[in-house]
Amino acid sequence: MTSIVKLFVVSPDTRSERRFDLNVTIEQLKGKLELITGIPVQNQKLSLHNGDDDSQVVAQLDDDDKPLGYYSVRDFQTIKVVDTNPSTSFTGQLSDVSQVDKFELSDDAYAQRTDSVLAYKQRHKVGRFAPPSTEPTPEPAVNIPIGSRCEVESTEPGLKKRGAVRFVGHTEFAAGLWVGVEYDEPMGKNDGSLKGVQYFTCRPNYGVFVRPAKIRVGDFPVEEIDFDDEEI
Repeated sequence: MTSIVKLFVVSPDTRSERRFDLNVTIEQLKGKLELITGIPVQNQKLSLHNGDDDSQVVAQLDDDDKPLGYYSVRDFQTIKVVDTNPSTSFTGQLSDVSQVDKFELSDDAYAQRTDSVLAYKQRHKVGRFAPPSTEPTPEPAVNIPIGSRCEVESTEPGLKKRGAVRFVGHTEFAAGLWVGVEYDEPMGKNDGSLKGVQYFTCRPNYGVFVRPAKIRVGDFPVEEIDFDDEEI
């Protein structure tokens, strides 16, 4: 029968798996545990548990003259080491970041450093320091023939804004591709002109400019809108 046992050693700052001889005395064990946990021998209080999360104590290893095997220790049990006087050691300070002085640097001072991430990005023109692309963004191809019937997307439920395509191209009022539509009914915003430029011709309030994604081209017949008598 082997006299070596595998145990987990847990302290406020450490957790490790160790092998110990069952014939070692508790006093000798504490000497080994000081090297592992940093807790002085005289400050150690040892207890044996069936696992790290097990709060129930199997045995208190409190007799320095007894061998470890006296406590019927089994493989993979846990020895918890408590520091009874942490003020004389570094117990808990290794994991308590509130006691660490924080290094603070102002934005101006950081910007002047040559060994920072900011300086690296500036030197290598990365991220927001990269030069603007000179290649124009390609526009998606659209197949919207002039004169075709269409329906414009509406935010009002049940309302169908139908008309005919009168213009497809670029304008002076905004970048990108625009589609000029002549509505069947006076639901538009202009007469085919905008900001003094005439792009197509229609009656006032029958014209509108929309993005290509806002319209559907197809067989959309003219629909007459029925008005209530009180709205005539």
